[in-house]
Amino acid sequence: MSTAPQRREEILATAAEVFAAQGYNATTVRKIADAAGMLAGSLYYHFDSKESMLDEILSTFLDALWARYDTVLAAGLGPRETLGALVTESFREIDRHRAAVAIYQRESKHLLDQPRFGYLADSQAQFEKAWLGTLERGVAAEAFRADLDIRLTYRFVRDTVWVAASWYRPGGQHSAEEIARQYLSTVLEGIARRT
Repeated sequence: MSTAPQRREEILATAAEVFAAQGYNATTVRKIADAAGMLAGSLYYHFDSKESMLDEILSTFLDALWARYDTVLAAGLGPRETLGALVTESFREIDRHRAAVAIYQRESKHLLDQPRFGYLADSQAQFEKAWLGTLERGVAAEAFRADLDIRLTYRFVRDTVWVAASWYRPGGQHSAEEIARQYLSTVLEGIARRT
């Protein structure tokens, strides 16, 4: 039999999958309860609202992501190695929190206006600073091409990494680390054959 904390985690995992599949606005407490195999009223024993569930799902994901990013950024790596580590940690977080990443991508624009989710804007600004700073350091150190449009490159890298949450399945054919290696090879070395 599940303990209350375990049951709470199970409910959050179920809610994340439902939110990711159906969208936050289309998801009702009843749909989450049905997917979790419980009565809607019983859900309120663990959470006071679906907003509370969403908040916990997103904040847990972002806390985990930033713990890993902060470690990378504090390691004193060169820009190429930092970029590689950030990409790898991103794919690892997609592996661990796929549904939360999908929710974040789909819902964050709508949630930014709500005071409860103000941390999303802070996280986005912090994310941009970390990635743009790495790319700028790379250009300055001649590790990356001098003609890079830094902001465009940042958007390309950001979007192509995080969209993986829409197709990546944990336990699939490729591990998060294998996907990160292939991704980095494509981004850093290109796909054209050298002549």
